[in-house]
Parts: sequence; structure tokens; C-alpha cells
Amino acid sequence: MSIFSDQEKKVFHLQTKHTSYIMQVVRGKYLAHVYWGKKIHTPDMENAQLNRLIGFSATTDNEDKTYSLDFVCQEYPTGCGTDFRIPAVSVLFEDGSRNLQLLYRDSRVIKGKPGLEGLPATYVESEEEADTLVLTLYDPVQQLAVELMYTAYSELDVITRSVRIINEGNRAVVLEKVLSANVDFETSEYDLITLPGAWGRERHIERTPLRSGVQSVESRRGASSHQNNPFLALAGRDTTETAGDVYAFNFVYSGNFTAGVEVDQIFKARAYMGLNDYDFSWILEPGESFQAPEVVMVYSGNGLGEMSRTFHDLYRSRLVRGRYRDEARPILANNWEATYFDFDEEKILALAKEAADLGIELFVLDDGWFGKRNSDTCSLGDWFVNEEKLPGGITGLASRIREYGIQFGLWFEPEMVSPDSDLYRSHPDWCIHVPGRERTECRNQLTLDLSRQEVRDYIVESVSCILDTADISYVKWDMNRHMTELGSAGLDSRRQKEMPHRYMLGLYEVLERVVSSHPDVLFESCSGGGGRFDPGMLYYMPQTWTSDDTDAVERLYIQYGTSLAYPVSSMGSHVSAVPNHQAARVTSLAMRGDVAMSGNFGYELDLMQMTQEEKDFVRIQIGLYKDLRTFVPSADMYRLQSPFEGNHTAWMFVSKDGMDIYAAYFQILCEVNPGIRRMRFTALDPDAVYEVLGEGGECYRGDELMEIGLVVDLHGDFQSRIWRLRKKG
Repeated sequence: MSIFSDQEKKVFHLQTKHTSYIMQVVRGKYLAHVYWGKKIHTPDMENAQLNRLIGFSATTDNEDKTYSLDFVCQEYPTGCGTDFRIPAVSVLFEDGSRNLQLLYRDSRVIKGKPGLEGLPATYVESEEEADTLVLTLYDPVQQLAVELMYTAYSELDVITRSVRIINEGNRAVVLEKVLSANVDFETSEYDLITLPGAWGRERHIERTPLRSGVQSVESRRGASSHQNNPFLALAGRDTTETAGDVYAFNFVYSGNFTAGVEVDQIFKARAYMGLNDYDFSWILEPGESFQAPEVVMVYSGNGLGEMSRTFHDLYRSRLVRGRYRDEARPILANNWEATYFDFDEEKILALAKEAADLGIELFVLDDGWFGKRNSDTCSLGDWFVNEEKLPGGITGLASRIREYGIQFGLWFEPEMVSPDSDLYRSHPDWCIHVPGRERTECRNQLTLDLSRQEVRDYIVESVSCILDTADISYVKWDMNRHMTELGSAGLDSRRQKEMPHRYMLGLYEVLERVVSSHPDVLFESCSGGGGRFDPGMLYYMPQTWTSDDTDAVERLYIQYGTSLAYPVSSMGSHVSAVPNHQAARVTSLAMRGDVAMSGNFGYELDLMQMTQEEKDFVRIQIGLYKDLRTFVPSADMYRLQSPFEGNHTAWMFVSKDGMDIYAAYFQILCEVNPGIRRMRFTALDPDAVYEVLGEGGECYRGDELMEIGLVVDLHGDFQSRIWRLRKKG
């Protein structure tokens, strides 16, 4: 049992393997937050719960002038009452008021973990893996119920939260704001850690001390975005990779979100996460309910590294689904940077044959195979083969590539439509738009309105028609613009602000239908690279193209930052040509490969232009990665040196049984007379002997590798060094 409920005292104690999360109903009606942190016994509630009236705060109870919700740590606060901090929910009632008072009504404990209707979420495979607590709060005046659902995993230090709102009255209400998680902390002595960025510079780490007022990250783009990731953490001021407290939140959602922290007048911190109320509202008719997405919460008392490994373990085993959750991913070659739109069947076949000769296992045909698609100006939405380029169609091309002994994959961008397309000419109202307003374009395209069933059906049928008639093993699902002119011809005027969330629900429906009907296809999500790298997409597709920026140096920052929450098994990472097409930097083939092997490995370049020496080296890289993928995707990752803190980066992976190790060290710029540098390993058995594979067979004790390390002697800019170790005995 992971949840202990004292019905007499109304105390609820959630326990994971090493953590506790405690709540209590106070004054017989208010749900208060008591504790989140290292696992403890249920405490004395009078000692754990403080109460006092602070200046210019209204009293909550007219019979007790010392009690105010403006001071109380709460679980799901409302606005327009005596708490002046950011509320978790806002509802507009028929009388024009927004005054909502949520009082405790009841609770129940469920074995296992229920799914969320229409939404991605973490899961269990056995009821013994978790328990779920459902607390119902209720406004007796407005007859509105709010179900707070908490799941505590027994063997992972994870608590998930979600919210369902039910209109039990006889009048419609309008939801104006619905957050999925709120945690009040007694202090603000924390640093805020977020993962901001831009296209080609995704998920860089920012760490700043909390200050008075609100610090937040959000997306208003219709996607989780390159600019901000739906992740935040509060870390103790002295917290490092290996020591200190950290409280982390990650939103299982792929659209508009908000996440932040408010520090109030007495320096308490309120952390929150959920749907962005920008361009959001939802009409809830009598008897209807609204399900909010899930937030994953992780506490670590041993630094950021332990936090990340907890996220990694959860996501790769209880978020990702299907055949490729546990199966090795194929090494691929993608034609995009080799040909862009300029190709024909013979050119693609030549590239595929070269890939097969090098030991690559999957060849992917990217953009340009459909409609009249010879540039990015047309044909999105017309998912029929351009037979001028591919006379044998996709079916014939796939068959011929299969004859080389490798698999075939294909690129789609199903959520978009080009104004110059047969689809748009037939259905101009199928795109997101506002009548009378210019339909602004990005990359010469518009966004299809997935809130409409007929649009969803068209996408499913179009994509499935290709997948059902050709031998396709892999799909890259792209999305290359954000939403503008938010409007839907399928919704009436009262419901236009529902469109962004209805779009996401529609996307999830499309993905579920396509993915579940093609269980042997490996799906990879993409949005201009890493613009939709979030847990919501990982529920449907086990990996994401980490960034369009394939420069090895830039990828150090991107992959290091991404690993804060997401496992390497979710990261697409390829070797590309030099000078790099995004950064114009020239790095060695060795370093490009060493960076890319800390992810799902592949090549994104013109294989025909490689020298024989380069091809021989590629064969070595492929052989090494085929060994690494037997344990690295499921291994524990340890970040050893951060690119955000200096000229060097290092990380390592230890298999779950402790027998196999892969470690990598990277130098960005050359230093003259740099002094002695060593790679110091971690998480090894100090008494065990480890053999360095692929070299002279040197053997070292674990304590020597951790305390003394191995000398790193790198000369020149953009250099790397890797080690493959195995525990003996």
C-alpha cells in the first residue's frame, strides 16, 4: 500500500520508495498541503501545520479572526476569496461571478492507476505498482465538483497528479483556468531550473534564485515549443548533481502550458503547472466533466542526477508504449541533408545501397516524395506519391530498398496544409483561421484544424493508406509551424477559445488511431526538430528528433539539457555533414559520432560524398553503437561535467546490472598548456575490477577509476574521447 488514509483525522499520506507526500483537511473543509520530501512517519499535524494571520489578509473563518487562506499551504487554491496568490482554477458562473469555494467532500483509494480519457498519461502494468488517491472537493453553492487524482508509484519516487472538474449543477459554467498541480512551500530558498531555448537551441539549462513575485515559463504557440519546455524544478541553493533537494514537475501535454513559481509577501513559494489560460476557456454543460492533463512530480534528496534517473526510468518503462519501448532501435540514414527536395528514385536507391553496405539498418526518405513537392511551397496535405520522382511509387521503392537487406522509413507532416494543394482548394475551411482575417503562413503552410472530426479522419485515412500498402518500418511525424489566427469553422462563437485544447485532443486521437493500427512501425516525432519534445508525444512515439541543429558542439548543450528530464532512448541523434548546415562549424567525424551515440544513432548526410577512410570509420562507429544499444538506452545516466559551466563536457552510462559502462568526454576549444585533465567515473563498485575494452585490455579497480580517474589528453578544437568498460567476474 502506497497511500495511507486516516479518515478520522482526514490525513492522507502518500509514500513512494523513498519519499512522502502528506495532506490534511483543516477546519473540517479546506485541503491543506503538509509535506513533500524524504520518506517520514506521519508527523504531528499541529507541529507540521502552521497558522497565522498576516497583514492585509482577510480572515477565512468569521469565528476565528486569526485564520486566513492567504497563509495556508494549499493543494488546489481558488481565487476571488481570501487567498490572493495565483489560483489553480477559475470558473465563470452564470451570475457573472468567479467566486469559487472548494470544500472537502470525500476520498477514495484505488489500486493501480486509471487512465485519463483522451489524454496521454503514465501507466502501470500491474495494480501492485501504484495506488491512486482521489480527493473530491465541492462548491455547494455552485454545485461544482473537483476531483484531484494522485498516484504514488511504489518502486519509483514519482507522484502524478491530474484534475477532473464535474458540473453537478443545472446551469452551464465556463472554465477559464485549469491547472493540474499546485504545491505550496513554506520557504522560497530555492533556485528555479527551467529548459528554455529557440529553434536549433532547444532545452538549454537556466538556473536562477527565486525572487519575490512570479517567475514562469509558458507556451502560447499551440505546441509545447522550442522556446520553453513544460518542465521546471526547484532546487536547494547548494544542490548539485549528486547532493541536495530538488522538486521537479513535468507536464504530460504537447500544447499551450504554463508553469511557474510565485513568491509571496512572507517568502513562501507556490509552484504550479497546467494548461495555459491564454486563449483558453471551456463551456461545461450540466452533467459534463473536463479532464485536465497529468503532471509528473519527482522529489530527489540526492541531487539533480537522481531526479533525472527517476524521470528516465518512469518514461522509458511506464510512459513509452509498444514494441519499441524495450526493443533496440535501428541505425538509420536520412536523405534530407544529402538531397533536400532534389532527388529521383535512382538517387535514393544509390543512397540506400550505400547505407546498407556501411551496415546501416534503416533508410529514411524525408520530405519531397508526394504531390508536386519540389520545394516547401506546395502539396502538404496531398498524400499521394509523386510518380515523376518515384515511378514505382512508395510500394515499389520500399520493396527495392528491402532487397538491400535494410528497412525503409518515410517522412510525413500530416497536421499541415499548403495553400497550393489539392486539399486546400477542396477544403479551404479545414485550416485554423478567423473569417475575414488574412491567413498568415509559416514555411508556406497553414495548420489543419484537428478539432474537426472530418479533418482527423482524413489524416488517419491518408497516412494509413500509405502505411498499409508499402513495407514501411519507420515514420518521422513532423510539424513545422505554430498556430496563428486561432479560430475554427467547426465551433460556434462561444467555443472558439476551446479550439487550442480541442486541437490537442484531436491530435492525440489521430496518433492513437494511427499508432495502434500499425504496431510494428517505429514512430519518431518532430517539430522543426525539438519543438514538441514533451511527455505527451512520447506516449505515442518512443523517440523525438532532438533538434534540427545537428552540430556536435551545439548538441552537447541540447542533449545535456534534454537529459534533465528525458532519457537518451527518447533522443534522435545523428551524424551530419561538415561544415554543419546550421552552425557552419567543422568538427571531426569521431566527435560527431561520439555525441550522436548518446541517443538513437544515425546519419544525416550524403553518404556518396564520403571518402573511403570515412566509410571505414563509419563502419567502426556502427559496430560500436550496435554493442552500446544493448544497454545504454536502459542504463543509468550520470552527468559528470556540464557544457554550461566550462569548456568540457562529460557523461557516462552504467547498465542496470552494473556490468557495462559507456563514458564520453568532450573538449570544445583547445587550450595551450592546459594542465592535467582526468575522466573521473562514478557509480562503480569500488572493489571490482573493470576492463577497458577495445584498447590494450587495461584493468582498473573501481575506486581508482572514481577517485583518480583516467588521463584525458586531447589536442585541438572539438575533440572527444570515449571509453567502453566491462566489470570482470
